[in-house]
Amino acid sequence: MLTAIVISLAVVFVAELGDKSQLIAMTYALRHRWWVVLSGIGLAAMLVHGLSVTIGHFLGLTLPDRPIAFAAAIAFLLFAVWTWRSGRTGDDGDDGDVRVAETRFVVPAIVSSFVLAELGDKTMLATVALASDHHWIGVWIGATVGMVGADGVAIAAGALLHRRLPVRLLHNLASVLFLSFGVWILFDAALGMRWVAVTATGSLAAVAALALAVGVVRNRAAPTASGTPIAKL
Repeated sequence: MLTAIVISLAVVFVAELGDKSQLIAMTYALRHRWWVVLSGIGLAAMLVHGLSVTIGHFLGLTLPDRPIAFAAAIAFLLFAVWTWRSGRTGDDGDDGDVRVAETRFVVPAIVSSFVLAELGDKTMLATVALASDHHWIGVWIGATVGMVGADGVAIAAGALLHRRLPVRLLHNLASVLFLSFGVWILFDAALGMRWVAVTATGSLAAVAALALAVGVVRNRAAPTASGTPIAKL
């Protein structure tokens, strides 16, 4: 079992690096306390990898890709709207300690978004394969710890961004990320239209980059506009 834990932890941790789940963890970390986000990720990891271990070790089945893709796309589009509205109605201060008030819906939202993002993902497929050849409890533990560890790195990166950039801008960028995920999954995985997915997400990325540049310029120009002197270089 120890071998299964070590192998699964290493495989899932490496597979999660640069994956969309890390970006989701980062966007949630911009808006909520790190321990709330990490708790939701832990629950989601236990559910997802528990399901994949069951599939790989006990059932030997495959998941229906297209219905899951439709559900994931709709979920991410809803999260994009929710994040955008939170940015419009939340606190606009630039204090690095500002966080959106936690509600009873935050953890379920985190869990559901991660579960939908991971269903059919390469990390889940890797866990299914590992569970078919190794001790299933060890695979479950190792995969869960690996996913939480990798997304913990993303949470730390999100906390660093939260101290460097305006809160309103970060909310808007988070909503664009969720929208991009939803559009990509909808057109690529659900509808099989890869070229539309590439065009749409590329356009969203360009708009997001332009908005980020404008936001940074406005943030730097704010002291001058308010009459506050800027230190000479």
